[in-house]
Amino acid sequence: MSSTLVPADPRVVVITGLSGAGRRTASHALEDHGWYVVDNLPPAMLPDLLATVSKYKINRVAVVLDVRTRALFDQIPAAFDQLADMGVRPEILFLEASDPVIVARQESVRRPHPLQGDGPLLSGISRERRMLAALRAAADLVIDTSDQNVHQLAARVVHTYGGPSSELRWVIESFGFKNGIPLDADIVMDVRFLPNPHWVPDLRPQTGLSRAVSDYVLGQPGAAAFLDQLESLLVIMTEGFVREGKRFGLLAIGCTGGKHRSTAISEEMGRRLRERGVATQVIHRDLGLE
Repeated sequence: MSSTLVPADPRVVVITGLSGAGRRTASHALEDHGWYVVDNLPPAMLPDLLATVSKYKINRVAVVLDVRTRALFDQIPAAFDQLADMGVRPEILFLEASDPVIVARQESVRRPHPLQGDGPLLSGISRERRMLAALRAAADLVIDTSDQNVHQLAARVVHTYGGPSSELRWVIESFGFKNGIPLDADIVMDVRFLPNPHWVPDLRPQTGLSRAVSDYVLGQPGAAAFLDQLESLLVIMTEGFVREGKRFGLLAIGCTGGKHRSTAISEEMGRRLRERGVATQVIHRDLGLE
């Protein structure tokens, strides 16, 4: 197939992952922002789809792959090879969540898991994880939606895919170590070396989003040096990632509970990167859980 059929600067995002992890939410978010979205397309039809939409100068295409059978799964390598021959490298967005969350979501909509068959729900989830393991390993971006509502996931997707294809976009996520490290983080930083505002009575009920807590955290010995070093590191990594074609990165910054130190440091780091012209979104995973 001739590459002349492909529009300038084409971008193809394949949305896949576990049933109940948010594929539909992600696809709707992209559709609302001008992407041409096709749901449940057999992988073998990907090259034909791209050739067709190119006639209408559509260069942002998202495809939801719901790979429920081995036959469909086996079509993916050949389809991706054909896209490569057309000069297009599809990006894979993989969505996942913990077993308890998937179970709760499936039960809330009162629908059986597509791979459950006559067995228990967890057996279907386990079977789907095994089937998708190779695709997850090849993913450009993995988002764990266990702690995200539909609005948070939509905002994350829009931030990641809303800019130019050549631009790296950072997500900075504060978290509490007591609730576990974010599984989809590219970099994890620990700011528990800074004094904890939890032990200051006036600051304890506040969060790192307040001016008082932020001033306290940022004014501690080592805070400015840490931010300066981290900023320099991220600038170097941003330049390198862009050269290598990586379009997004997740920096996770943790403290004990995710309320004070990590929140304040994440906000400050986001501010610094945005001042440099780097597209950056700051989210706070555990704020309100403490």
